[in-house]
Amino acid sequence: MDYSQFLAMKQEIGLLIVFLLVFLYDTFMPRRSLRALPGFAAVLMLVLTVGDILCSCMHSTSVTAFAGMYETSAVISAIKNVLNVGVFIVLIQSVKWANSEPMEYRRGEFYELLLVTLFGMYLMISARHFLLFIIGLEAASLPLAAMVALDKNRYESHEAAVKYMLTAVFSSAVFMMGLSFVYGLTGSLYFENIYFALTNQFSFMLVMAVAFVIAGIGFKLSLVPFHLWTADVYQGAPTSVTSYLSVISKGAAAFAFLVILAQVFGSVYSRVWEWMLYALIILTITIGNLFAIRQRNMKRFLAFSSVSQAGYIMLGVIAFNTMGVAAMIYYILVYVFSNLAAFGVIGAIENATGKVSMEDYRGLYKTNPRLSFAMMLAMFSLAGIPPFAGFFSKFFIFTSALNQESTAIYVLVLIALINTIISLYYYLLVVKAMFISEDDCQIAWFRSSCTERLGMWIAVAGILLLGIVSCVYNHLLDISSVSGLAAYFV
Repeated sequence: MDYSQFLAMKQEIGLLIVFLLVFLYDTFMPRRSLRALPGFAAVLMLVLTVGDILCSCMHSTSVTAFAGMYETSAVISAIKNVLNVGVFIVLIQSVKWANSEPMEYRRGEFYELLLVTLFGMYLMISARHFLLFIIGLEAASLPLAAMVALDKNRYESHEAAVKYMLTAVFSSAVFMMGLSFVYGLTGSLYFENIYFALTNQFSFMLVMAVAFVIAGIGFKLSLVPFHLWTADVYQGAPTSVTSYLSVISKGAAAFAFLVILAQVFGSVYSRVWEWMLYALIILTITIGNLFAIRQRNMKRFLAFSSVSQAGYIMLGVIAFNTMGVAAMIYYILVYVFSNLAAFGVIGAIENATGKVSMEDYRGLYKTNPRLSFAMMLAMFSLAGIPPFAGFFSKFFIFTSALNQESTAIYVLVLIALINTIISLYYYLLVVKAMFISEDDCQIAWFRSSCTERLGMWIAVAGILLLGIVSCVYNHLLDISSVSGLAAYFV
């Protein structure tokens, strides 16, 4: 084997270096220096993110390695950079929690497990062979169960970890059952080989194979009806872990889902799985919205909100065009900033007061106006209210889907638009509680930590700037046009 092939994995190697530095710091530095570990990890992540972005701008060609099992390109680097930005914000927001007394002996585990899961997501995104994809999938899933259980003093954290572990194991089993059918039909696990082998095939086994594969990844994305674990895990996990799970894990799974459906099953799109995805999108957006209306715990509220958002992200897949690929990545980027702004406020309030109920947010503007402002912008962006970034992300993803000009797509987008109105109602419930409610606020004034404020304002700046700066979407559209993903659909 030519070991120079590892040089194609620049982003993975950079992440492993960050992991090793964090591990060595946690292992060998004196105990009095470990309170600086969260800041050290955040700085390393910032350096990695900036370095990856600069390298992506200088080298935009597609490269394959390990006999075609691994691929990197400009669009793949872009989605990895989006994940890096999200992880950096999560690390900044988690500094106070990681340095709290319950985490004193486990702060290193949090950062090490987080970096391992991110490495697994990198492999999922770049995999062009199902063996490598499974390795990445398990590396991204299993450490998350340990992260969910980090708060050992809370029963809810243990319960959430067990539910997540059982769901991860079951979904992996379902996914690999589908792969066994695919291998039986084609005799290969390479994406490209499977694509050409399925071109002229249509059988009941093929339909079942695609259904199992979609179901297996649907668990990771929280697509209905595979979403039932989401609210309990989001509520029971530590808030920093929940924020990571809600945006980084979902963003990586969404892009990997797009790659598999395009490069593996794109040749049977209209004959096999188009109608499956239509049904999943409608159910996911509608049920996520309806259940979000009933929630009063803020973490469960954002859990069902994320279920609904996953349905909107999937509109980029059914667009099967260059604009759909760009719109999906842009939507994930906007979702990272919007959701992390909301979780930043929730985490700051929970760390200071232990309160996570929407009822406790009544009159919050009177005591904590800055936190209220940040939460309001996050809710407006998630709802898709102009001129914030969430409006443009929904506009682009709807426009990309409508390019097909079919009656079914028009009906699907109409249902999604109606659901956007429903989502506007429950997002504004939070704004109403903070700004309009005349009740005395249950949360007294407090000053959040510097890192919590920094994380929130980075997220808020992203919400505002992405609604103004058009070059980001234009760049994503340019690199998506040369990625060739849309060409796989037939």
